[in-house]
Amino acid sequence: MTMATSGEVKIIGLWASSYCVRIEVALKLKGISYEYIDEDLSNKSPLLLQLNPIHKKVPVLLHNGKTIAESLIILEYIDETWPDLPALLPKDPYERALLRFWANFFDSKLSGSGRTIFITEGEEQEKEVAVLKENLNVLENGLKKDFGDKKSFCNGETPGYLEVVMGPSFFWLKILEDVSRAKLIDHKNTPFLFSWLTEFCEFGVAKDALPDQAKLVAFAKKRREMLMESSKHQ
Repeated sequence: MTMATSGEVKIIGLWASSYCVRIEVALKLKGISYEYIDEDLSNKSPLLLQLNPIHKKVPVLLHNGKTIAESLIILEYIDETWPDLPALLPKDPYERALLRFWANFFDSKLSGSGRTIFITEGEEQEKEVAVLKENLNVLENGLKKDFGDKKSFCNGETPGYLEVVMGPSFFWLKILEDVSRAKLIDHKNTPFLFSWLTEFCEFGVAKDALPDQAKLVAFAKKRREMLMESSKHQ
């Protein structure tokens, strides 16, 4: 893919973060070249604290000196700033609203459960696995109803906004299964969701942006041990 001339574009992120991978995939789908600055969140850089002083989190997009934070907001900024490049969101207001609704549902309902499963075990983990599976079933039925007649993706032949939001986290869910030994998502219980997101993870630029699986598993295991140990002393 030929990269577009788009001024200075930088991502301040963490290679292992699904939220940061969202931004990379979006820029790659648009064909926008960018510089990636990897953060150490255990020792946050002065640059990150300067650019995102409120939340002090990644990702942060820096475009021609302008700073944008929060992944969902960044994705919409990217789409609106480069409207002549492949669109992430459709033009129809109702379809845009549906995509935003499910993106918000995904982030608000599933992200917290994933974190809890990541740092717990036993009964506490089992309860959260049940919550996550219930929300995955809601997502399965809702997406099948709203987008089941689409071709490959909600956006048509190529991934768009909702795939970019959910796809990297789906990749993380599979890593979470390896680390926590909890069965979370499969083709039997959520066939539409599983097939759709598997296709995203195999799609050209998305596959290129996803972290190395073995490296991510090692990172996740180390991170989980650290967080679980830390929780014992709170």
